[in-house]
Amino acid sequence: MDPIILPEPAKKGGKTVLEALQLRQTNRSIGSRELPMQVLSNLLWAAFGVNREKASFNKPGRTAPSASNSQEIDLYVALKDGLYLYEAAPHQLTPISVGDYRMMSGRGTVAIAPVNIFYVADLLRYDLGPDQPDPHIGDPEVQKSYYYTDTGFIAQNVYLFAASQGLAAWFHNCNKESFAMELNLGPNQRVLFAQTVGYPK
Repeated sequence: MDPIILPEPAKKGGKTVLEALQLRQTNRSIGSRELPMQVLSNLLWAAFGVNREKASFNKPGRTAPSASNSQEIDLYVALKDGLYLYEAAPHQLTPISVGDYRMMSGRGTVAIAPVNIFYVADLLRYDLGPDQPDPHIGDPEVQKSYYYTDTGFIAQNVYLFAASQGLAAWFHNCNKESFAMELNLGPNQRVLFAQTVGYPK
């Protein structure tokens, strides 16, 4: 599989924030129609893309916040042909594995929906060096509160984008153990949740 170089995200258009908030909902009835590449690009950028070149800790800024700008949440994107890792800075999908991983994200329509996003936390990114402002960032319970909160920020971006574009979105649990084993994830990585996105039936 080759990397998918996503088109430049469109940063204008869609419904207003207030309109999207009014329309935001969980819709589990999702069809199999594929998302156009431009819509997929816009979706991933809205979720956790780069929206400014420089932010705190000399890192680019993202569309969702994270603890001490650690950017510890990875988005693994399951399409019908394979599993990809979303890389925000080059704005591309890097191939991880060939095959259909969509069913690993849950039940119901997830197996036919065009996009399933797995949220995975990488705990090694909490090592911010000797000048880190939070002395408790290495505490596992503190980290847990951070990565669950940060995942929620990203997932809400996805919900609002879906509402703005007439898409259906569903944030849900996933087969954490099987997904981690299938990808041979390290002990520092935590599979958290999944989110299914597509056109409503």
